[in-house]
Amino acid sequence: MCIAFFVQRYLFTLIKLFSYICYMGRGDMMNILVTGGAGIGSHLCKELLKRKCNVVVVDNFDNLYSPKIKENNIIDIKNFMYCKNIIQDAFKVIKCDIRDIFKINQIFSEEKTDIVVHLAAMAGVRPSITDPLTYTDVNVKGTVNLLEMCKKYKVNKFVFASSSSVYGNNDKVPFSEEDSAGCPISPYAASKRAGELFCYTYHQLFNIDVAALRFFTVYGPGQRPDLAIHKFTKLIFDGEEIPFYGDGLSERDYTYIDDIIDGIIRTIEWINKENGRFEIFNLGKSHTVSLKTMVELLERSIGKKAVIKKLPAQSGDVKRTCADIKKAREILGYNPSTDIETGINRFIEWYIKICL
Repeated sequence: MCIAFFVQRYLFTLIKLFSYICYMGRGDMMNILVTGGAGIGSHLCKELLKRKCNVVVVDNFDNLYSPKIKENNIIDIKNFMYCKNIIQDAFKVIKCDIRDIFKINQIFSEEKTDIVVHLAAMAGVRPSITDPLTYTDVNVKGTVNLLEMCKKYKVNKFVFASSSSVYGNNDKVPFSEEDSAGCPISPYAASKRAGELFCYTYHQLFNIDVAALRFFTVYGPGQRPDLAIHKFTKLIFDGEEIPFYGDGLSERDYTYIDDIIDGIIRTIEWINKENGRFEIFNLGKSHTVSLKTMVELLERSIGKKAVIKKLPAQSGDVKRTCADIKKAREILGYNPSTDIETGINRFIEWYIKICL
Protein backbone atom coordinates (compact mmCIF):
# COMPACT_ATOMS: atom_id res chain seq x y z
CA MET A 1 0.00 0.00 0.00
CA CYS A 2 2.92 2.31 0.85
CA ILE A 3 4.54 1.63 -2.54
CA ALA A 4 1.26 2.32 -4.33
CA PHE A 5 0.95 5.64 -2.48
CA PHE A 6 4.43 6.79 -3.52
CA VAL A 7 3.89 5.64 -7.13
CA GLN A 8 0.65 7.63 -7.20
CA ARG A 9 2.39 10.74 -5.82
CA TYR A 10 5.24 10.34 -8.30
CA LEU A 11 2.83 10.10 -11.25
CA PHE A 12 0.86 13.12 -10.01
CA THR A 13 4.09 15.15 -9.75
CA LEU A 14 5.08 14.13 -13.29
CA ILE A 15 1.68 15.18 -14.63
CA LYS A 16 1.95 18.59 -12.89
CA LEU A 17 5.46 19.08 -14.21
CA PHE A 18 4.37 18.17 -17.74
CA SER A 19 1.43 20.62 -17.56
CA TYR A 20 3.75 23.37 -16.31
CA ILE A 21 6.23 22.74 -19.13
CA CYS A 22 3.37 22.83 -21.67
CA TYR A 23 2.09 26.07 -20.17
CA MET A 24 5.51 27.72 -20.21
CA GLY A 25 5.93 26.53 -23.78
CA ARG A 26 2.88 28.54 -24.76
CA GLY A 27 4.77 31.79 -24.25
CA ASP A 28 5.40 32.16 -27.99
CA MET A 29 1.78 31.42 -28.85
CA MET A 30 -0.72 34.12 -29.68
CA ASN A 31 -2.64 35.62 -26.76
CA ILE A 32 -6.11 36.44 -28.02
CA LEU A 33 -8.85 38.36 -26.24
CA VAL A 34 -12.31 37.47 -27.56
CA THR A 35 -15.23 39.70 -26.61
CA GLY A 36 -18.59 37.94 -26.79
CA GLY A 37 -16.79 34.60 -26.66
CA ALA A 38 -19.46 32.91 -24.55
CA GLY A 39 -22.06 33.18 -27.31
CA ILE A 40 -21.69 31.78 -30.81
CA GLY A 41 -18.06 32.96 -30.48
CA SER A 42 -17.52 29.88 -28.32
CA HIS A 43 -16.96 28.00 -31.59
CA LEU A 44 -14.05 30.35 -32.29
CA CYS A 45 -12.57 29.80 -28.82
CA LYS A 46 -12.41 26.05 -29.38
CA GLU A 47 -10.64 26.49 -32.71
CA LEU A 48 -8.13 28.92 -31.21
CA LEU A 49 -7.41 26.59 -28.28
CA LYS A 50 -6.95 23.70 -30.71
CA ARG A 51 -4.30 25.85 -32.43
CA LYS A 52 -2.51 26.32 -29.07
CA CYS A 53 -3.51 29.96 -28.59
CA ASN A 54 -4.07 31.42 -25.13
CA VAL A 55 -7.65 32.71 -25.01
CA VAL A 56 -9.31 35.24 -22.69
CA VAL A 57 -13.08 35.61 -23.10
CA VAL A 58 -14.81 38.83 -22.07
CA ASP A 59 -18.60 38.50 -21.94
CA ASN A 60 -21.29 40.13 -19.82
CA PHE A 61 -23.68 37.11 -19.87
CA ASP A 62 -26.58 39.51 -20.28
CA ASN A 63 -30.23 38.48 -20.16
CA LEU A 64 -31.09 39.30 -23.78
CA TYR A 65 -31.64 35.55 -23.82
CA SER A 66 -31.14 32.94 -21.09
CA PRO A 67 -27.60 33.26 -19.65
CA LYS A 68 -27.76 29.49 -19.19
CA ILE A 69 -27.08 29.10 -22.93
CA LYS A 70 -23.79 30.99 -22.62
CA GLU A 71 -22.90 29.15 -19.43
CA ASN A 72 -23.42 25.85 -21.24
CA ASN A 73 -21.20 27.09 -24.08
CA ILE A 74 -18.38 27.71 -21.57
CA ILE A 75 -18.87 24.25 -20.09
CA ASP A 76 -18.69 22.85 -23.62
CA ILE A 77 -15.36 24.65 -24.20
CA LYS A 78 -13.93 23.23 -20.98
CA ASN A 79 -15.10 19.72 -21.87
CA PHE A 80 -13.50 20.17 -25.28
CA MET A 81 -10.24 21.21 -23.60
CA TYR A 82 -10.32 18.13 -21.37
CA CYS A 83 -10.89 15.80 -24.34
CA LYS A 84 -8.06 17.45 -26.31
CA ASN A 85 -5.66 17.51 -23.32
CA ILE A 86 -5.48 21.32 -23.41
CA ILE A 87 -4.32 22.77 -20.10
CA GLN A 88 -6.87 24.86 -18.19
CA ASP A 89 -4.49 27.82 -17.89
CA ALA A 90 -4.82 28.41 -21.64
CA PHE A 91 -8.42 29.61 -21.21
CA LYS A 92 -9.95 32.27 -19.00
CA VAL A 93 -13.44 33.77 -18.78
CA ILE A 94 -14.02 37.26 -17.36
CA LYS A 95 -17.54 38.55 -16.81
CA CYS A 96 -17.50 42.17 -17.93
CA ASP A 97 -19.59 44.65 -19.90
CA ILE A 98 -17.49 46.31 -22.61
CA ARG A 99 -19.05 49.65 -21.61
CA ASP A 100 -17.30 49.40 -18.22
CA ILE A 101 -14.08 51.22 -19.07
CA PHE A 102 -12.59 50.71 -15.60
CA LYS A 103 -13.00 46.93 -15.70
CA ILE A 104 -11.84 46.80 -19.32
CA ASN A 105 -8.74 48.77 -18.35
CA GLN A 106 -8.05 46.30 -15.53
CA ILE A 107 -8.36 43.35 -17.93
CA PHE A 108 -5.92 44.85 -20.43
CA SER A 109 -3.48 45.72 -17.67
CA GLU A 110 -3.49 42.16 -16.32
CA GLU A 111 -3.87 39.99 -19.43
CA LYS A 112 -1.17 39.78 -22.09
CA THR A 113 -2.95 40.43 -25.39
CA ASP A 114 -1.61 40.21 -28.94
CA ILE A 115 -4.89 40.36 -30.86
CA VAL A 116 -8.42 41.48 -29.95
CA VAL A 117 -11.31 39.74 -31.71
CA HIS A 118 -14.32 41.93 -30.98
CA LEU A 119 -17.54 39.92 -31.40
CA ALA A 120 -19.58 41.38 -28.52
CA ALA A 121 -22.54 43.50 -29.60
CA MET A 122 -26.21 44.21 -29.25
CA ALA A 123 -27.52 42.41 -32.32
CA GLY A 124 -30.76 42.45 -34.26
CA VAL A 125 -32.38 44.96 -36.60
CA ARG A 126 -35.91 45.14 -35.18
CA PRO A 127 -35.00 45.51 -31.48
CA SER A 128 -32.58 48.30 -32.41
CA ILE A 129 -35.48 50.36 -33.78
CA THR A 130 -37.22 50.32 -30.40
CA ASP A 131 -34.04 50.81 -28.34
CA PRO A 132 -31.48 52.75 -30.38
CA LEU A 133 -29.82 54.29 -27.29
CA THR A 134 -28.70 50.94 -25.88
CA TYR A 135 -27.49 49.78 -29.30
CA THR A 136 -25.43 52.94 -29.66
CA ASP A 137 -24.08 52.63 -26.13
CA VAL A 138 -22.95 49.01 -26.52
CA ASN A 139 -21.93 48.87 -30.17
CA VAL A 140 -20.27 52.26 -30.50
CA LYS A 141 -19.10 53.20 -27.00
CA GLY A 142 -18.08 49.59 -26.25
CA THR A 143 -16.02 49.40 -29.44
CA VAL A 144 -14.30 52.73 -28.74
CA ASN A 145 -13.50 51.55 -25.19
CA LEU A 146 -11.67 48.54 -26.63
CA LEU A 147 -9.84 50.64 -29.21
CA GLU A 148 -8.75 53.04 -26.46
CA MET A 149 -7.32 50.13 -24.47
CA CYS A 150 -5.53 48.83 -27.57
CA LYS A 151 -3.97 52.28 -27.96
CA LYS A 152 -3.03 52.49 -24.28
CA TYR A 153 -1.54 48.99 -23.99
CA LYS A 154 0.06 48.84 -27.45
CA VAL A 155 -2.16 46.08 -28.82
CA ASN A 156 -1.98 46.76 -32.55
CA LYS A 157 -4.09 43.94 -34.00
CA PHE A 158 -7.89 44.29 -33.97
CA VAL A 159 -10.53 42.12 -35.66
CA PHE A 160 -13.98 43.72 -35.66
CA ALA A 161 -17.23 41.84 -36.27
CA SER A 162 -19.35 44.04 -38.51
CA SER A 163 -22.48 43.15 -40.45
CA SER A 164 -23.90 42.93 -43.95
CA SER A 165 -26.64 45.27 -42.71
CA VAL A 166 -24.28 48.23 -43.28
CA TYR A 167 -25.00 47.97 -47.03
CA GLY A 168 -28.66 48.91 -46.53
CA ASN A 169 -30.94 48.27 -49.48
CA ASN A 170 -28.11 48.00 -51.97
CA ASP A 171 -29.46 47.58 -55.51
CA LYS A 172 -26.22 46.04 -56.76
CA VAL A 173 -25.89 42.29 -56.11
CA PRO A 174 -23.68 40.76 -54.85
CA PHE A 175 -22.52 43.32 -52.29
CA SER A 176 -18.87 44.29 -52.62
CA GLU A 177 -16.61 45.92 -50.04
CA GLU A 178 -16.19 48.71 -52.61
CA ASP A 179 -19.93 49.49 -52.57
CA SER A 180 -21.29 52.43 -50.58
CA ALA A 181 -22.18 51.71 -46.96
CA GLY A 182 -23.40 55.21 -46.26
CA CYS A 183 -27.15 54.57 -46.04
CA PRO A 184 -27.89 52.07 -43.22
CA ILE A 185 -31.62 51.69 -42.57
CA SER A 186 -31.63 50.59 -38.92
CA PRO A 187 -29.89 51.77 -35.74
CA TYR A 188 -28.13 48.38 -35.56
CA ALA A 189 -26.69 48.84 -39.05
CA ALA A 190 -25.70 52.43 -38.27
CA SER A 191 -23.94 51.33 -35.07
CA LYS A 192 -21.94 48.70 -36.96
CA ARG A 193 -20.92 51.19 -39.64
CA ALA A 194 -19.91 53.63 -36.90
CA GLY A 195 -17.78 50.87 -35.39
CA GLU A 196 -16.00 50.39 -38.72
CA LEU A 197 -15.33 54.12 -38.98
CA PHE A 198 -13.90 54.31 -35.46
CA CYS A 199 -11.68 51.34 -36.30
CA TYR A 200 -10.40 53.22 -39.34
CA THR A 201 -9.78 56.35 -37.25
CA TYR A 202 -7.71 54.44 -34.68
CA HIS A 203 -5.85 52.70 -37.50
CA GLN A 204 -4.90 56.06 -38.98
CA LEU A 205 -4.05 57.80 -35.74
CA PHE A 206 -2.46 55.03 -33.69
CA ASN A 207 -1.19 52.41 -36.17
CA ILE A 208 -3.65 49.71 -35.12
CA ASP A 209 -4.01 47.06 -37.84
CA VAL A 210 -7.70 46.33 -38.38
CA ALA A 211 -9.76 43.73 -40.22
CA ALA A 212 -13.49 44.52 -40.23
CA LEU A 213 -15.52 41.43 -41.10
CA ARG A 214 -18.99 41.93 -42.54
CA PHE A 215 -20.89 38.78 -41.53
CA PHE A 216 -23.83 37.66 -43.65
CA THR A 217 -26.66 36.04 -41.59
CA VAL A 218 -24.72 33.61 -39.44
CA TYR A 219 -26.58 30.48 -38.32
CA GLY A 220 -25.80 27.12 -36.79
CA PRO A 221 -25.56 25.31 -33.42
CA GLY A 222 -25.48 27.72 -30.50
CA GLN A 223 -27.06 30.66 -32.34
CA ARG A 224 -29.25 33.11 -30.44
CA PRO A 225 -32.89 32.05 -29.87
CA ASP A 226 -34.22 35.31 -31.35
CA LEU A 227 -32.68 34.70 -34.79
CA ALA A 228 -35.00 33.44 -37.51
CA ILE A 229 -33.80 29.85 -37.97
CA HIS A 230 -33.68 29.17 -34.23
CA LYS A 231 -36.92 31.03 -33.52
CA PHE A 232 -38.83 29.36 -36.37
CA THR A 233 -37.53 25.93 -35.39
CA LYS A 234 -38.90 26.30 -31.86
CA LEU A 235 -42.26 27.55 -33.13
CA ILE A 236 -42.60 24.65 -35.59
CA PHE A 237 -41.78 22.08 -32.91
CA ASP A 238 -44.26 23.76 -30.52
CA GLY A 239 -46.98 23.97 -33.18
CA GLU A 240 -47.19 27.76 -32.85
CA GLU A 241 -47.55 30.40 -35.55
CA ILE A 242 -44.49 31.70 -37.39
CA PRO A 243 -44.49 35.48 -37.98
CA PHE A 244 -44.05 35.67 -41.74
CA TYR A 245 -43.20 39.26 -42.70
CA GLY A 246 -43.93 40.42 -46.24
CA ASP A 247 -44.42 38.14 -49.23
CA GLY A 248 -41.69 35.66 -48.29
CA LEU A 249 -39.50 36.67 -51.21
CA SER A 250 -36.94 38.62 -49.18
CA GLU A 251 -33.55 36.92 -49.52
CA ARG A 252 -30.64 36.33 -47.18
CA ASP A 253 -27.13 35.01 -47.67
CA TYR A 254 -27.20 32.41 -44.86
CA THR A 255 -23.68 31.51 -43.74
CA TYR A 256 -23.02 28.44 -41.60
CA ILE A 257 -21.05 29.03 -38.40
CA ASP A 258 -18.17 26.69 -39.38
CA ASP A 259 -17.52 28.79 -42.50
CA ILE A 260 -17.60 32.01 -40.46
CA ILE A 261 -15.16 30.58 -37.91
CA ASP A 262 -12.85 29.47 -40.72
CA GLY A 263 -12.96 33.04 -42.07
CA ILE A 264 -12.13 34.53 -38.66
CA ILE A 265 -9.23 32.11 -38.13
CA ARG A 266 -7.84 32.97 -41.55
CA THR A 267 -8.22 36.68 -40.72
CA ILE A 268 -6.31 36.25 -37.44
CA GLU A 269 -3.50 34.44 -39.25
CA TRP A 270 -3.44 37.15 -41.93
CA ILE A 271 -3.48 40.16 -39.61
CA ASN A 272 -0.82 38.61 -37.37
CA LYS A 273 1.60 38.76 -40.32
CA GLU A 274 0.57 42.17 -41.68
CA ASN A 275 1.59 45.68 -40.70
CA GLY A 276 -0.06 49.01 -41.49
CA ARG A 277 -3.27 47.48 -42.84
CA PHE A 278 -6.96 48.33 -42.61
CA GLU A 279 -9.18 46.01 -44.62
CA ILE A 280 -12.87 45.17 -44.82
CA PHE A 281 -13.86 41.64 -45.79
CA ASN A 282 -17.25 40.12 -46.59
CA LEU A 283 -17.76 36.72 -44.98
CA GLY A 284 -20.80 35.05 -46.51
CA LYS A 285 -21.82 32.01 -48.53
CA SER A 286 -22.49 34.13 -51.63
CA HIS A 287 -25.77 32.29 -52.22
CA THR A 288 -29.20 33.75 -51.46
CA VAL A 289 -32.16 31.87 -49.98
CA SER A 290 -35.66 33.33 -49.74
CA LEU A 291 -37.61 33.42 -46.49
CA LYS A 292 -40.18 31.09 -48.07
CA THR A 293 -37.50 28.55 -49.05
CA MET A 294 -35.86 28.72 -45.63
CA VAL A 295 -39.14 27.81 -43.92
CA GLU A 296 -39.66 24.94 -46.37
CA LEU A 297 -36.19 23.59 -45.57
CA LEU A 298 -36.96 23.74 -41.85
CA GLU A 299 -40.24 21.90 -42.40
CA ARG A 300 -38.45 19.19 -44.37
CA SER A 301 -35.70 18.75 -41.79
CA ILE A 302 -38.08 18.74 -38.81
CA GLY A 303 -40.71 16.62 -40.56
CA LYS A 304 -43.55 18.95 -39.59
CA LYS A 305 -45.47 21.74 -41.35
CA ALA A 306 -45.20 25.30 -40.11
CA VAL A 307 -48.22 27.37 -39.13
CA ILE A 308 -47.75 30.63 -41.04
CA LYS A 309 -49.01 34.00 -39.79
CA LYS A 310 -48.64 36.56 -42.57
CA LEU A 311 -47.69 40.05 -41.47
CA PRO A 312 -46.72 43.30 -43.23
CA ALA A 313 -43.08 43.87 -44.15
CA GLN A 314 -41.05 45.36 -41.30
CA SER A 315 -39.25 48.71 -41.28
CA GLY A 316 -35.49 48.33 -41.17
CA ASP A 317 -35.44 44.96 -42.94
CA VAL A 318 -33.41 44.91 -46.15
CA LYS A 319 -34.84 43.13 -49.19
CA ARG A 320 -31.77 41.09 -50.00
CA THR A 321 -28.24 40.34 -48.84
CA CYS A 322 -25.61 38.59 -50.92
CA ALA A 323 -21.85 38.64 -50.37
CA ASP A 324 -19.23 39.20 -53.02
CA ILE A 325 -16.42 37.14 -51.41
CA LYS A 326 -13.79 37.58 -54.12
CA LYS A 327 -11.58 39.74 -51.87
CA ALA A 328 -11.76 37.29 -48.94
CA ARG A 329 -10.98 34.39 -51.30
CA GLU A 330 -7.93 36.11 -52.79
CA ILE A 331 -6.42 37.56 -49.60
CA LEU A 332 -7.55 35.15 -46.88
CA GLY A 333 -8.11 31.96 -48.85
CA TYR A 334 -11.71 31.94 -47.56
CA ASN A 335 -13.85 29.28 -49.22
CA PRO A 336 -17.25 28.56 -47.56
CA SER A 337 -18.38 25.00 -48.18
CA THR A 338 -21.58 24.32 -46.19
CA ASP A 339 -24.78 24.48 -48.26
CA ILE A 340 -28.02 25.63 -46.62
CA GLU A 341 -29.60 22.15 -46.60
CA THR A 342 -26.64 20.61 -44.77
CA GLY A 343 -26.38 23.54 -42.38
CA ILE A 344 -30.06 23.43 -41.42
CA ASN A 345 -29.92 19.66 -40.88
CA ARG A 346 -26.93 20.11 -38.55
CA PHE A 347 -28.73 22.88 -36.68
CA ILE A 348 -31.85 20.74 -36.22
CA GLU A 349 -29.74 17.85 -34.92
CA TRP A 350 -28.19 20.22 -32.36
CA TYR A 351 -31.58 21.68 -31.44
CA ILE A 352 -33.11 18.26 -30.80
CA LYS A 353 -30.15 17.25 -28.67
CA ILE A 354 -29.79 20.46 -26.64
CA CYS A 355 -33.10 22.36 -26.68
CA LEU A 356 -35.86 19.76 -26.62
